Formats: sequence, structure tokens, C-alpha cells
Amino acid sequence: MQHYVLRLFVAGHSARSERAIANLREICENDLGGHYELTVVDVLERPAVAEQEKVAATPTLIKVLPEPIRRIIGDLSDRDQVLVGLDLEVH
Repeated sequence: MQHYVLRLFVAGHSARSERAIANLREICENDLGGHYELTVVDVLERPAVAEQEKVAATPTLIKVLPEPIRRIIGDLSDRDQVLVGLDLEVH
């Protein structure tokens, strides 16, 4: 299985941010079998990183690797939509 590099941009510790983190961690564990690296970036604490990545809304998930780069915006509650939107292989 390929190794996935993911960055999740959130704004603070809001309910929406916490829900997105929990949803993504569940997807990663269940569908990527531990073959991933996840970085959570709080745009309130690191606005320069968000600006560099051109993140305009939160939560935003960016799949860095494997290419192509994909983005999905929202709380990531629809598992199938997240998998399709990020072009992740499901085994």
C-alpha cells in the first residue's frame, strides 16, 4: 500500500475542527491501515502556513502524497465522499 501524506487545516478547537480531526483519524486508521502521515495545522496559530498553502476555508484537508495533490473542504463526515474526493485507494 502507498504511503499518504495529509495536512488538515483547522481553526482553533471548535466543535467543527474537532469533528474533522476525529473523522479523518477514523478514515486513516480504517482505510489506510496506518500507511499515512497526518499533520494538523491550526490556522490561528500558524497563519503563514495556511497562506502558503492557499487555504481559504477550514477545515481543509490536503493530500500531498501520493500525487496528484487533492483538497477537500468540510468536516469530513461523509467517508465515501472523502475517499473519492482525495482519490484514495480503498482495500
